[in-house]
Amino acid sequence: MNQQQYDRMRTGNGFIAALDQSGGSTPKALRGYGIDDSAYKNDEEMFDLIHQMRTRVITSPAFTSEHILAAILFHRTMESEIDGKLTADYLWNVKGIVPILKVDKGLAAEEDGVQIMKPIPDLEDELALAKKRGIFGTKMRSVIKAANPEGIRKIVDQQFDIGLKICAADLVPILEPEVDIHIADKAEAEDILLAEIKKHLAELPEGIKLMFKLSIPTKAGHYAEIQKDPHVVRVVALSGGYSRQEADELLAKNPGMIASFSRALLSDLRAQQSDEEFNAALKKAIGEIYDASIA
Repeated sequence: MNQQQYDRMRTGNGFIAALDQSGGSTPKALRGYGIDDSAYKNDEEMFDLIHQMRTRVITSPAFTSEHILAAILFHRTMESEIDGKLTADYLWNVKGIVPILKVDKGLAAEEDGVQIMKPIPDLEDELALAKKRGIFGTKMRSVIKAANPEGIRKIVDQQFDIGLKICAADLVPILEPEVDIHIADKAEAEDILLAEIKKHLAELPEGIKLMFKLSIPTKAGHYAEIQKDPHVVRVVALSGGYSRQEADELLAKNPGMIASFSRALLSDLRAQQSDEEFNAALKKAIGEIYDASIA
């Protein structure tokens, strides 16, 4: 792995910008940005528009390594260019921001109160390409919708199984077993999740490095113990449907846990804004999320 990028992720102040909307979530992201479905006729035009949005974010003077440690990219974004450079090259060599790649293929149907990841048949090829493109790590998401011990065990087993394959490719995986923030038994689900994570961490070989992206816990400091584990580079938080203000307030109660926000980061940005308005809105969002991440 890139030692400079590792050191930055391990000890740097800041947060991760999640810019990895994929095919299923892109239309919603564009609508939030002020671009209606009628603005494009096919997937090609849709992805061009979302890349324009991401380019505007990444090239903004507000988007700097002073506050942002890393950015998570979608495959197509990794293969696209910004100012004549592949996106990962631009992020690291121009902005000093660590590039991370989303590798999952979406969620399977709910079973045992969870949605595990769909198979990733081209994982080996994707990891090889990611290394070639200068990617530091990966991210993959599954979702917990009930405090079902069997389902949560399956999710954590799958996350670690694929995570170890990613480690073997000399990349640092972000394991993301998200707990749905709206479920009634969220705290109980988080207790089961923590116990499963700790069990797997105890079995890891020395030298394995990974990260976690988790829902902000109901009980403040719930994940503090795994933040200290020598295998864990960082524990980051997803906004999970909270507003930015709610997410920031809850995150600030969990020292050492930093943000990896998407909607909460981009919610005030619109295609129709002037550059001055856009940069001001992005700067405000970045400042608030950064403050919550270093609290």
